[in-house]
Amino acid sequence: MACRSSTVVAVLALSAAGIAGMAASTRAETVAVDSGIAVKESDIATPTRGMTMDQVASKFGAPVSKVPAVGQPPISRWEYPGFIVYFERERVIHSVTANS
Repeated sequence: MACRSSTVVAVLALSAAGIAGMAASTRAETVAVDSGIAVKESDIATPTRGMTMDQVASKFGAPVSKVPAVGQPPISRWEYPGFIVYFERERVIHSVTANS
């Protein structure tokens, strides 16, 4: 039984690593449709989680608009043509592509 449990854990770990690798190399957009939610591939480059505000500004330029931080921890967002970047304090926590 211990051998079987170890095999299952190893398979799950490899699957999780594979999924994480795919997420890093693939971009997708979540789209609401009549039957639920679908994922649509996107080739728009966006900032990655953990980048600083300075790194984002250096790589993508100045945003069209900056929405000031609210809440605790402070969450702010920068809006670019084609995507929006959400920050917690000075670090990117999420980037989403805009609907076209």
